[in-house]
Amino acid sequence: MAEPSTASGACLVVGAGDGLGAAIARAFAAEGLAVCVTRRPRHVEELEALAASTREAGREAQAFGLDARVEREVAALVDRIERDIAPLEVLVFNIGANVRFPVAETTTRVYQKVWEMAALAGFLAGREAARVMAPRGRGTILFTGATASLRGGAGYAGFAGAKHALRALAQSMARELGPQGVHVAHVVVDGAIDGAFIRSITPDWEERLARDDILRPDEIAKNYVWLHKQHRSAWTHEMDLRPWSEKW
Repeated sequence: MAEPSTASGACLVVGAGDGLGAAIARAFAAEGLAVCVTRRPRHVEELEALAASTREAGREAQAFGLDARVEREVAALVDRIERDIAPLEVLVFNIGANVRFPVAETTTRVYQKVWEMAALAGFLAGREAARVMAPRGRGTILFTGATASLRGGAGYAGFAGAKHALRALAQSMARELGPQGVHVAHVVVDGAIDGAFIRSITPDWEERLARDDILRPDEIAKNYVWLHKQHRSAWTHEMDLRPWSEKW
């Protein structure tokens, strides 16, 4: 069993991959929050490495395998954080689910799976966070969006539909929870984010990264922390981030 937390609060990052999710976790850990990172159970080994490296830096971090599409798992994890770690102060929903298929080749299974990952899971995580934050009158809920949150590109029917739904969820929650003291924000990340996936599909990634044509995860994460620390007299609901050279 882990030692009792000494942190004043916890940050839950749902979808802590090797790039942005990991950077967000490290950024909030540096702010003194006990960070809880999740990915699907098959990625637990990678998650444990992230948590271990965060602890080696003198921060608090724990890893949890989670299927964020399953209601009982999400509710149980939030209860566990509240009971065993610290009050949940920040939720970051960061599941991507980016797939591309021509619409005639988009199966019902693909469309539904993308929706479950990017929209349903966002609802479940957001609802469970709101359940514990609203009674305390404080907390921050941050949703990671994409270009597809604003416009549906050719070949992205499933992804755009799910990301549009997530954006609408964020808007609805912000209007409901803001007056209760809970800050809800949606971050549109417009462009390629440095990480293993982008490096695997971008032959000139080193040159593009050197030119700052690719979003750097640590720089994005700084903005998530800034959103959390905003004074409630001047909350941002939607922020968009893109490289200086990105067309939009």
